[in-house]
Amino acid sequence: MRRMIPLLLYSMVCVAVIFGADTGLFNAYVQLVIMYVGINIILSTSLNLINGYMGEFSVGHAGFMAVGAYVTSILNVWLFTDSSVFGPGLLNGSSALYLFPVTLLIGGVSAALVGLLVAIPSFRTRGDYLAIITLAVNYIIKSSIENIQPIGGARGFMGMRNVVNSMNEVVDAPWILIWILVFVGFTVWVLHRLVTSTYGKGIVAIRDDEIASEIMSVDTRHMKVVAFMLSSGLAGVAGGLFAHVLGYINPGTFTIMKSTEILVMVYLGGMGSLSGSILSAIGFTVILELFRPLQMAKWVVIPLLLILLMLFRPEGIMGHRELTDVFPRLRRFLGSQERRS
Repeated sequence: MRRMIPLLLYSMVCVAVIFGADTGLFNAYVQLVIMYVGINIILSTSLNLINGYMGEFSVGHAGFMAVGAYVTSILNVWLFTDSSVFGPGLLNGSSALYLFPVTLLIGGVSAALVGLLVAIPSFRTRGDYLAIITLAVNYIIKSSIENIQPIGGARGFMGMRNVVNSMNEVVDAPWILIWILVFVGFTVWVLHRLVTSTYGKGIVAIRDDEIASEIMSVDTRHMKVVAFMLSSGLAGVAGGLFAHVLGYINPGTFTIMKSTEILVMVYLGGMGSLSGSILSAIGFTVILELFRPLQMAKWVVIPLLLILLMLFRPEGIMGHRELTDVFPRLRRFLGSQERRS
């Protein structure tokens, strides 16, 4: 019964947020910030699986986000809207209400397949070398999209706003906000179940000592493929949601600067802490909004924040701990958790 309490609590939070958005209690700007928070939670927790739990160093998460954003957007515009690029929609626009999560998952699967470009080289490389590979993959994805003219090339791709409007015509509700909340819960649940399972302990073993884990019969290659593909796939889902929040995407959005933002959230929250990634995603998104009037100067503040973090709190807010480790009494409400070392 106690295992259901986190789900019930999260459901209550979601209902409160959706009710506030639907009744006008939250204005459009507050809703936008909430949606950015949700997307950043998916991005930070998914990257933490690689950089935190597995101990690798990936710096190209924005590239997988771009794959999911473009695949989901192209599918939705092609299927549900009349566009100058693809012509009349193949399906009725109202179908978007039911098929949107399907296209979103297809975008995630596409990003996961691209994640194999990183998973396979990771068998032989670690640390700085893997960082260079992931950075190269990020630029390969960005440059490839820029040279595909049918989907806008460097100019970008639009039309997702019409997809959102089609859903609203069926039932007037903040649908993108709803789907973001659903996939935030799904992401955290999947990652929590993985890293606390016996199977997922093999990923943590790679971080501690890859050679020793191989000796202890851990299939490190299989674990790396699973971790990279799951992390990349969740980044693709976040990209698809991000595209429909904006209604427009451009390859220039998914650069090393976007990957740096995600890295800051991971290291700010703590390597190997889901609770830390969630807290840092919330805090970092709010900080970005506060610094928005600074415009380009925020790109001085963000790297400075990372430098100060590495100097004074290198383990991040939570380190390798979860909230149930810091506040043991929470275990009574959230169910018993294995204490993290």
